[in-house]
Amino acid sequence: MKFSVPLESGRLVKRYKRFLADVVLDADGSEITAHCANPGSMLGLKQPGARVWLSKSDNPKRKLAYSWEIMEADGALVGINTAHPNGLVEEALVTGRIPRLAGFASLRREVKYGKNSRIDILLQAEDGSLTYVEVKNVHLMRQPGLAEFPDSVTARGAKHLAELGDMVAEGHRAAMVFLVQRPDCDRLSLAGDIDPTYAEAFRLAKAAGVEVYAIGCSITLDSIDADRPVELLI
Repeated sequence: MKFSVPLESGRLVKRYKRFLADVVLDADGSEITAHCANPGSMLGLKQPGARVWLSKSDNPKRKLAYSWEIMEADGALVGINTAHPNGLVEEALVTGRIPRLAGFASLRREVKYGKNSRIDILLQAEDGSLTYVEVKNVHLMRQPGLAEFPDSVTARGAKHLAELGDMVAEGHRAAMVFLVQRPDCDRLSLAGDIDPTYAEAFRLAKAAGVEVYAIGCSITLDSIDADRPVELLI
């Protein structure tokens, strides 16, 4: 995924109300409010003074022209925009970077299923068989090299796991794909201390036959690419 415009750098003042971030731009020292498309807690990724990079839209109808895309944390570039993971995983699937999910005939996004939900990606094989793929963005790191999910309590995430298990019970394949937007992590675990309910829902889903994959990203100021396997410790 290439950014459509050059990113602008700045320093984070604060992130607040979940979807807002005040940033002082390096270019002219002005302070702006950017959209933060990230509903999680962003634990460890919202320190005032952190270096950040923003994209700027030329759409005059947008209330906030800037979007927070990347930040520097622990010496690495970290992708924080949760609007991108589904597209990044789609690119990885199309290019065969998740081998056990390769060989599909068609791919659709945001398809209705389950109990008033939408699956992130629905794969269909030549024989008509379906694979339901749920994508979760990961950027929490509390130990060097170890990515963890989730970074806050996620009842919605537990619901998705149960619905994936339901799809397996109906005779379909279902997969959870964790997208690690941190190039400094090569392993993934669950943060059961943060959300034990999610950890239990994950255990039940896996026991029910839900497949689990993790893929890591290379991140530059020009692009983000889901291009490498991440070891699962779950």
